[in-house]
Amino acid sequence: MTLDDRVRDAVSAVTDPELRRPIGDLDMVRGITVEGSAAQVSIVLTIVGCPAAQRIEQDVRDAAASVSGITEVTVDIGVMTPEERRALTGKLRDGRAARQMPFGPDSLTRVILVSSGKGGVGKSTLTANLAVALARQGLRVGLVDADVHGFSIPGLLGIAPGTQPTRIDDLMLPPVAHEVKTVSIGMFLREGEAVVAWRGPMLHRTVQQFLTDVFFGDLDVLLIDMPPGTGDVAISIGQLLPHAEVLVVTTPQPAAADVAIRSGLVARQTGQRVIGVVENMAAFALEDGTVLDLFGSGGGSAVASALSADGEDVPLLGSVPLSPALRRGGDVGVPVVLGDPEDAAAREIVRLAEAIAGRGRRLAGRALPLRLS
Repeated sequence: MTLDDRVRDAVSAVTDPELRRPIGDLDMVRGITVEGSAAQVSIVLTIVGCPAAQRIEQDVRDAAASVSGITEVTVDIGVMTPEERRALTGKLRDGRAARQMPFGPDSLTRVILVSSGKGGVGKSTLTANLAVALARQGLRVGLVDADVHGFSIPGLLGIAPGTQPTRIDDLMLPPVAHEVKTVSIGMFLREGEAVVAWRGPMLHRTVQQFLTDVFFGDLDVLLIDMPPGTGDVAISIGQLLPHAEVLVVTTPQPAAADVAIRSGLVARQTGQRVIGVVENMAAFALEDGTVLDLFGSGGGSAVASALSADGEDVPLLGSVPLSPALRRGGDVGVPVVLGDPEDAAAREIVRLAEAIAGRGRRLAGRALPLRLS
């Protein structure tokens, strides 16, 4: 290989931090010229003002400089033409039409809805930590904050206020936090602004756009943080993703368990499968060894038993104890599974993630995307 070829190979392998693909595969490398030990590299970015521009430029510079025999690197940066962007978005969709659902029944991505019958049970905190725990196992994870009126996922993951998805024509690239690709209505509102008077049709369009217009790429798992209860969003997602799996979150308190059962039953009516129950805010041990069950006990087992009554085995997958560290992590945007991995709640969430990942998704009756060459 010539020196030019080796520089091109090194630069082409640089990964776009938003698209998570090599820039060579994305047709972003324009030209490589080597004179003596000096390399001149020309690349194009997807859009003007690309938020990843500085990182891409530095990574390209470092990649070229890593080639033996290169001591000087110049990087020229341009922007794709509209025609080139259209070709790129077509490639990213892998032949699918614009605004077509990529998470249909034949998708290899597991879609897991995290639901609860009522608010205040820690569902969103659990979802954020579960997403990060799954990503730490090496899975490619996406997270949709479908709790439109009560969104909290950006703050729980430490995504800075004002951070928005990057737009490439009609595609949106979700911000990535702790290796989790995330989208939330909170990213499109001014700080402190609330979603007011949104009803069924508008909520349906919002959730649909999150699932069709946001480019998550190839995912192993897509988690959806559901709003509490069985309202408009639950119905819309039941229509859009009838094949999804459902994880029901409750507390040990009987009052929370009763309404959690209803959320699981409604999900099942749409064709979705309840894969398990998680009991949050369970009993925890004080420093003197005393066990404090602030919210009582038995709620998680009661929900699992009630949802198993129709012949489906719905296990109690986890019991996450009350944890000051879990609360603090949510306040500062550092999930406890990262900030305090030895905390009892963190260990239980990691165990829950392992249990979910180990269960896999049923493939019976599904058409697999196999191509004969």
